[in-house]
Amino acid sequence: MALVRKQLRHLVQARSGDKGNTINIAVIAPNAEVYAVLLQEVTVERVKAHFCGMVEGDVKRYEVPGLHAMNFVCRGALGGGGSRTLRIDNLGKCYAANLMRLEIDIDDTVLAGS
Repeated sequence: MALVRKQLRHLVQARSGDKGNTINIAVIAPNAEVYAVLLQEVTVERVKAHFCGMVEGDVKRYEVPGLHAMNFVCRGALGGGGSRTLRIDNLGKCYAANLMRLEIDIDDTVLAGS
């Protein structure tokens, strides 16, 4: 049993969207064991730090244990929203792919079971 560092893209699926200046990112684990690790590793603080300079408002996490999922709602994430921002990509669709680069520590025995 050893901890290994993995990017989320190797462990979960995700989807994101936007409304105004707010984005949401759903993260779905393949099983309860990986979900338990996500609850410990993918915190509001880590998500906020990961999007430093991009998400200026608060980040909230909503847990959906029956689906082994969590949803992050990030405010102040799109430079004012689609028609107000000067950003080239003014939509929230890319945020899920970006979050998949976040690295977490996970026990290799959990990886063997997923």
